[in-house]
Amino acid sequence: MSEPALIPAKPPFWNNPQTRAIAFQIIALTATVVFGWYIFDNAQSNLRRLGIASGFGFLDSSSGFDIVQTLIPYSSSSSYGQVFWVALLNTLLVSALGIVLATLIGFLVGIARLSKNWLISRLALAYIETFRNIPLLLQIFFWYFAVLRAMPAPRQSLHLGEAIYLNIRGLYVPHPYLQAGFSWVLVALVLAVVLAWRIARWAHRRQQATGQQFPIFSVTLALLIGLPLLTFWLAGSPLVWEYPQLQGFNFRGGWVVIPEMASLLLALSIYTATFIAEIVRSGIQAVSHGQTEAAFSLGLNSGQTLRLVVLPQALRVIIPPLTNQYLNLTKNSSLAAAIGYPDLVSSFAGTVLNQTGQAIECIAITMAVYLTISLLISLLMNWYNRRALLVER
Repeated sequence: MSEPALIPAKPPFWNNPQTRAIAFQIIALTATVVFGWYIFDNAQSNLRRLGIASGFGFLDSSSGFDIVQTLIPYSSSSSYGQVFWVALLNTLLVSALGIVLATLIGFLVGIARLSKNWLISRLALAYIETFRNIPLLLQIFFWYFAVLRAMPAPRQSLHLGEAIYLNIRGLYVPHPYLQAGFSWVLVALVLAVVLAWRIARWAHRRQQATGQQFPIFSVTLALLIGLPLLTFWLAGSPLVWEYPQLQGFNFRGGWVVIPEMASLLLALSIYTATFIAEIVRSGIQAVSHGQTEAAFSLGLNSGQTLRLVVLPQALRVIIPPLTNQYLNLTKNSSLAAAIGYPDLVSSFAGTVLNQTGQAIECIAITMAVYLTISLLISLLMNWYNRRALLVER
């Protein structure tokens, strides 16, 4: 008679991998909640001890200070909430302009880095190696203290005709004021954009079907400039200019670009462009040289090969690291506090925090804003990256 098969004993529950995994997750979650509650309770206790009321009611109080650059109406009697919006718009302004300038400079220098002209390629290399290896904060100080703060006084301003003036207080340019009828110019501009988009799609389908190219760039440029200009002339030129004029010890009227913004924008753009240039160079070199040779064999010149063959394929390599540089530029704009540019960190997380003592609220709002901006940039660039991916047949 055969012996019954032995059934292995069930291991204790603490030796079960699944049980242990669940237990460790519960322990980690509990520890996180307890630590968070400890931090929150400790902060509340310290605020009560110092007599500081928590909450966001301080945003309705009057700020009592002026801001040198405002894109929306603001005065010293405005609320702290208005300070937040002014500072946020200043941050978005310098970040958006910096991204555009850094991209243009980076692509130009990156392409120049691969030029067959020895002088151009070496100049591009010197630019990259110089500005990439100098700390960004030092570059901001250089443009602010060594260049822009060394400009002459308003009475001795450098000027271009009677319209543009440059001095220690900033760059003064004419200010346009829209008159009745200018809305038709905007309508014409929107119509020109729509027509240019439709023509570009038609030209793309035509080239795929017949192989014939259409001068889309010149036609688009003519539409975007010619149609609004024609409408502007037919509407009776509904635009007047206010020119800056020296009154006393300073200029009045016109637009002014303050030195703090100019130095921050220059430093951010030039510094970030060095990294973008290397990204562009590596993306172009990642494209097989056989693609270039095939384009030359079809009769395309160097410019057409770069624009129609190389860059479209290089974008799939360029866009992911380019997104990181856009995020870095946006976050590096917080260094504006070092020279007094009224951005979110300087005005809201600095001046407002010092006046109200609402450290937790101010820092939490500032962190949430930068997190939101970064996520939006990543979302937009990821969408564009999916559009730029090569579609295999």
